[in-house]
Amino acid sequence: MGKLTQKIWDLIDVLMALLMAAMIMLVFVNVALRYGFSSGLRPAVELSRLGLVWVVMLGAVTTLRRGEHLAVSEFSEVFFPRALPVLRRVIWGIILVSVLMLFWGAAKQTLANWHNISALTGLPTGLLYLAGAVSGAMMAFVAVVRIVNPTGLDLGLDDTE
Repeated sequence: MGKLTQKIWDLIDVLMALLMAAMIMLVFVNVALRYGFSSGLRPAVELSRLGLVWVVMLGAVTTLRRGEHLAVSEFSEVFFPRALPVLRRVIWGIILVSVLMLFWGAAKQTLANWHNISALTGLPTGLLYLAGAVSGAMMAFVAVVRIVNPTGLDLGLDDTE
């Protein structure tokens, strides 16, 4: 199970890199066409915005998995060292509730906007909200694993493997 999840995390990293490369190419080509030829790619702005939303949401998942989010833990580490395991589980519980709210709201917006088709790209506008639903579900998975198993070793949530 750990190798499978590690491959999924690696796939997410590759997907984010590919999205960033595509966004850079789209914006560069669009700028070159606008200033060099007084034309441009109409869907480039919308596609780069969609790519940015997906990169940000998938990046939030990988940041949460790696424990690289901003956290202020000096107070609890100094004054409550024995309570740290319990406090961390409480914090992960709060994170779980928060990302489940993100998932719920984004899933509802995805369904509500799925049949709205963008005039420029022809893609459903629900794709924008789908990024929130996917990242909310993945962050909920990370939070549940951290509550049950704080090290996350058996599910590929650490970077030491």
